[in-house]
Amino acid sequence: MTRHRTQVCIIGSGPSGLLLGQLLHNAGIDAVILDRVGREYILARIRAGVLETGTADLLETAGVGERMRREGLVHDGFEIAHGDALHRIDLKTLTGGRTVLVYGQTEVTRDLMDKRAASGATTIYDAGDVEPHDFEGSSPFVTYVKDGVSHRVDCDFIAGCDGFHGVSRSSVPDRAISTFEKVYPFGWLGVLTDRPPIRDELVYASHPHGFALCSMRSATRSRYYIQCDVNDRVENWSDDQFWAELRQRLPVKIAENLKTGPSIEKSIAPLRSFVSEPMRFGRMFTVGDAAHIVPPTGAKGLNLAASDVHYLFDGLREYYAETSSAGIDAYSGRALARVWNGIRFSWSMTRMLHRFPDDDPFDQRIQATELGHMLSSKNAQASLAENYVGLPY
Repeated sequence: MTRHRTQVCIIGSGPSGLLLGQLLHNAGIDAVILDRVGREYILARIRAGVLETGTADLLETAGVGERMRREGLVHDGFEIAHGDALHRIDLKTLTGGRTVLVYGQTEVTRDLMDKRAASGATTIYDAGDVEPHDFEGSSPFVTYVKDGVSHRVDCDFIAGCDGFHGVSRSSVPDRAISTFEKVYPFGWLGVLTDRPPIRDELVYASHPHGFALCSMRSATRSRYYIQCDVNDRVENWSDDQFWAELRQRLPVKIAENLKTGPSIEKSIAPLRSFVSEPMRFGRMFTVGDAAHIVPPTGAKGLNLAASDVHYLFDGLREYYAETSSAGIDAYSGRALARVWNGIRFSWSMTRMLHRFPDDDPFDQRIQATELGHMLSSKNAQASLAENYVGLPY
């Protein structure tokens, strides 16, 4: 078995692992990133990309903001469709000038991968049997197998950035962790197409048939979603059936502007809210989807991962620069406070805009009243906007 020494071993090369790795590298802190799959597999995954101001600023700090600022689409607001009415939530006005940036998560990942490669920092792809060890003691290490050879990485700390199904959280003893979960009784059927978006800003639609979302990846590539049964299958939906159902859920005045085309990618995503606590286990930290999942309503997944990175990087930088463990000791509490706000916001948007199959007439009236209040109250819209652009770190 070969042995290697680093300061921080990061498991997972998604955006959170890569962002943390780049920030550490820029600060002169050595970090190795391990991933069980290859670069091209990771880049083939299609993910949303509505970036809060804090996330965009953190990417700038990491040195990967140039293409994002050039190609990303600044959105001052978004729209909510209810019946045949369209209501605009003016983010910029309601939050005193704050906006969001539409830039695909795949592009964020690509930028971070390219930056890391140019920096000469170590990333090991296709690493099999990755496993963290002794993280509750003073000498943690990670083992993996590459090309038939066993390797060991000794380190000061382990950062588990390996997603919901990753090995980091599953390596924690049951006695040391608490989980909270809500599984929603529906999914999102999503279609990606090379057609201009229906509107310049995102449209969230509430309709008796179910929720719909009109979003985009660029000025020429659109991403559309409709709420579907949790047990539905992609094979049940032709492109024509999808477009017909989407049109039905949108106000007539914008449905007629929908430019349809063949789907590049079509998939069904189940919806869940999930949090595991704490986010620190001795010398191992969980980050992003390894610790929490949100429904895509409200676009908080990537942004919560970025705020985790912010808090963990601050703590590690303080540890190495000032030999103080105050920041890493505070990491779990600081991260979870923001995570639960994101969980609450995503849940509230999901509850307000979707059709729940088990709702009785009382539930339906409450939902309609909640949506109506939000659309008629500037104070309610200001709260929605504040959470949508992202609470401060």
